Amino acid sequence: MNKVQKVKYKQVEEMCAAISEQVTASGALEQHIKNIYGIPRGGVPVAFELGSFLGLPLVEKPDQHSLIVDDIADSGKTISRFPKHITATLFLKPHCKVKPNFYAKNTNAWVQFPWETAEAPSEDAIVRVIEVLGEDPSREGLLDTPKRVIKSYGQLYAGYNQNPKDILKTTFEGEGYDQIVLLKNIEFYSTCEHHMLPFFGKAHVAYIPRKRVVGLSKLARLVECFSRRLQIQERLTSQIAQSLDEILEPTAVGVIMEAQHFCMVARGVQKQNATMTTSSLLGLFKQDEKARAEFMRLVGQK
Repeated sequence: MNKVQKVKYKQVEEMCAAISEQVTASGALEQHIKNIYGIPRGGVPVAFELGSFLGLPLVEKPDQHSLIVDDIADSGKTISRFPKHITATLFLKPHCKVKPNFYAKNTNAWVQFPWETAEAPSEDAIVRVIEVLGEDPSREGLLDTPKRVIKSYGQLYAGYNQNPKDILKTTFEGEGYDQIVLLKNIEFYSTCEHHMLPFFGKAHVAYIPRKRVVGLSKLARLVECFSRRLQIQERLTSQIAQSLDEILEPTAVGVIMEAQHFCMVARGVQKQNATMTTSSLLGLFKQDEKARAEFMRLVGQK
């Protein structure tokens, strides 16, 4: 999961002071803005702070003279609800499609404000998804769902906190072994980045040692490292092969992955038995026909 950028009240005060200077310098305060409206929930404490700098009263509902305030402009959808108003936020995400008129800082991090718990922003996002589906997040069966989902994300996307160099750092003397090392049928689970639906199957990972070898469990952990992220199968296959090649420096690397994709099974064309196969061959497996044929035979692809 992304590292959290924790914001303190002193920083909020400093950012509100910076926005206040921007608003004042623009002339908007004299020409248009008469009050300030904080978007629930994060915009409300910002509105209180910014309102004290600008000398503006707070309103419960925005009117045509309101300065619309939020804590962060992420996708831009919240701000887009107020196209005729002047808007301000503390933070602006680089991918935001509708930018506020005033903001204090750019950030690409997951921001935790002092009025939030560590889990609150992410759980709120799941609540909004439940609401979009047409469900009632307050009914008994869904009360703890946001918390459970965020907890499950910690495992499903654990690969973002793993480094392939750490996984493969412990190696052993190969004692002159220069034939294929193959670990077959490594079960993996990943998530399609296009629809955020699962795809899963088996990976076959092989290499020919140059001098050093790694424990077999490390090959499985390398698959986990990259599969537990938002992925496409083609990139996933290449990342496993390239990391093994760069870190271990063997004479050959071969990775074959076979998977079913729920974006094809449960939606779209709905083909229940379709399986996608991808491969990445490096070194001798790519250059030497006999080595490649032996690898394919051992995997069962020929």
